[in-house]
Amino acid sequence: MLYPRIIPVLLVKDRGLVKTVKFKDAKYVGDPLNAVRIFNEQEADELTVLDIDASVNGREPDYKMIENLATECRMPLCYGGGIKTLEQAKRILGLGVEKVALSSVAFEKPELITELASQVGSQSVVVVLDAKKKMFGDRYDCLIHNGEKSMKVCPVEFAEKAVELGAGEIVINSIDNDGTMKGYDLQLVKKITSSVSVPVTAMGGAGSLDDLAALIRQEHIIGAAAGSLFVFKGKYRAVLINYPKKEEKTAVIESSNR
Repeated sequence: MLYPRIIPVLLVKDRGLVKTVKFKDAKYVGDPLNAVRIFNEQEADELTVLDIDASVNGREPDYKMIENLATECRMPLCYGGGIKTLEQAKRILGLGVEKVALSSVAFEKPELITELASQVGSQSVVVVLDAKKKMFGDRYDCLIHNGEKSMKVCPVEFAEKAVELGAGEIVINSIDNDGTMKGYDLQLVKKITSSVSVPVTAMGGAGSLDDLAALIRQEHIIGAAAGSLFVFKGKYRAVLINYPKKEEKTAVIESSNR
């Protein structure tokens, strides 16, 4: 049985650490390298770093930044942003990153999922699906480029396709809940977890440890990821890098098993 992971997500823009709300209004909150050092001290399970502007601007991954983060990071690291080719992905993994996250390129060049999985193994290939609920009903759409471009594809269908192509993990991110700190879209998560056999990580909306527990309890999910929860503190959203203490994390896992 795989143990659930509680994963901080760092959004990077112009080498700075930022946080968004519903993919808008990126607010600068600090230095990502400093955040990595703090998460090291707090013994985070895993860390995800997403460069949110690389693909939008047609820019290559910032290899120097990635190398600095990977060198400093003492936990498994997943990186996404700007990856367009097999060579770029392999170069990033060569810098000490454990997993690469494919988002827009997974739609634009899905064969890269298979190429990468065959070269480095499915366990290192993550497909990130940014999903937004449609205006009517309970259907969702996948969007890319920071939510600016609709792919007119159901996230469940694409998750199944990505796994068939070789993805070893699916990350489902709720655009509607991003940065709101009002809880995960559990309906969306359930649609994905019930459709694929690989590990699923959920993002978007966590505002408390209770939200993490509710997610894990409902879906027995492998990864509970959050940004705002680990960057802000209190109702006034003061910037404070934080992570659950060991006893708090244990309580989250135990409460999810009740």
